[in-house]
Amino acid sequence: MDLALLGATILFMVSMTFSPGPNNLLCAAHGSQHGFRKTLSLMIGMFSGFTILALAIGIGAVFLEQNATILQLLVYAGAIYIAYLSYKVAFSPPIDSDESTKILGFSTGLLLQLVNGKAWIHFIILMTTFATQFGTGYGIKILFVLANSTLGFTALCTWAFAGTLLRKIFSTPGQVRILNLLLGFSLFFVAIWIALPH
Repeated sequence: MDLALLGATILFMVSMTFSPGPNNLLCAAHGSQHGFRKTLSLMIGMFSGFTILALAIGIGAVFLEQNATILQLLVYAGAIYIAYLSYKVAFSPPIDSDESTKILGFSTGLLLQLVNGKAWIHFIILMTTFATQFGTGYGIKILFVLANSTLGFTALCTWAFAGTLLRKIFSTPGQVRILNLLLGFSLFFVAIWIALPH
């Protein structure tokens, strides 16, 4: 076992799953508006979506590498969708003043992964750069998916819980509007970063 390679792989997975991105920022924003419990369905949708995506990329990594145009189109579509979500977060009213504020659920979390450029890039690098160095075949890819999905769900819970703490700190309607704007614009900058060439 190459310990340096193992360390680099773990560092990559932890940094990618816990760093700010569409999933984490949306969980923080949703958690701040609706609380942790009402964010669980969204998180389970995200978990299901990125687990399926990781398995699909593990199987089709070679095809995606040979068709960069398809990947780029997915990245742009993801940036547009994330920008739309950022607008919804930034300009949503404080929950106390409008109880009808939409709660995002399983399907939103699941579908977001189809256009989540960060997730696509993450799994392509994970499967083509790291997993292949530990062995070939589907077994190693499934092991990587399980490890990454466990870390990913832990990250979602952490960000959603952080969002609920922010809600307690930002308690007045005016403060909540500021928090929503900060989280929304953070999500918008993620969309821009995803759309830019790397």
